[in-house]
Amino acid sequence: LREFIDWSPFFSTWEIPGRYPRILKDPEVGEAASSLFADAEAMLAKIETQSWIVPSARCGIFPARPEGDDVRIETPSGVRVFHFLRQQAPKSSGKASLCLSDYLHETGDHLGCFVVQAGAGVKDRVEAYKKAGDDYNAILLEALADRLAEACAEWLHHKVRTDLWGYAPEETASNDDLISEKYVGIRPAPGYPACPDHTEKTTLFEILNATSTVGVSLTESMAMLPSAAVSGWYFAHPHAKYFGVGKIGADQLEDWAERKGLSSDEATKWLRPNLI
Repeated sequence: LREFIDWSPFFSTWEIPGRYPRILKDPEVGEAASSLFADAEAMLAKIETQSWIVPSARCGIFPARPEGDDVRIETPSGVRVFHFLRQQAPKSSGKASLCLSDYLHETGDHLGCFVVQAGAGVKDRVEAYKKAGDDYNAILLEALADRLAEACAEWLHHKVRTDLWGYAPEETASNDDLISEKYVGIRPAPGYPACPDHTEKTTLFEILNATSTVGVSLTESMAMLPSAAVSGWYFAHPHAKYFGVGKIGADQLEDWAERKGLSSDEATKWLRPNLI
């Protein structure tokens, strides 16, 4: 996974601004960044040689069809439905109000689902560092676990595009291209701008049997454990792009609650930050 690591957010964790690798030669923060990077590389070697972290990943590619703002997919265990939200704020003339379901063809398509982790066992080691008064290495390990989880998600998406699904078999994107998302398709995640609803993780995890196969579970608040984990969907549409749903009205909240079988209070609880 090393070649898929995006190091820039790692330095942001330590409040050292800049982009990797330029940050290592920055006249103001280069010395501190280089020292931190050397420590990270040394710990990464231990993580690998001593199996401190064993990443795991699971994905599935399923026949899918949009039904309004929902997406209906055929899985080996039966039909499941993802309930997405649509942009609702006023837009300039001619601009579409997007929903993730728009990126699937009405006559039939496919949707990918995935869960990856690189945090199993990290919590105990982090706690041991903290107990020994070594907060520096505790934070360093947590930060590296997060970077490896994201790298695992990037690696798996690349493998899906070029091999498992194979809709972009000739892709030759560099790591900088991958970081800049210069590839066909998108990888949105529950809880992020294009799908602010965290509860879709429940369906995603059930479809992939993620807790048993990948070792990732969900809390009541829909946080993933271990925290160094990533989950979401693969859309292969050549014009798919990331977007933010933004604010939605009471009418869409009511429609969404009905589609998901939630009470008004439950729906409001999960989407409160997005309500007008």
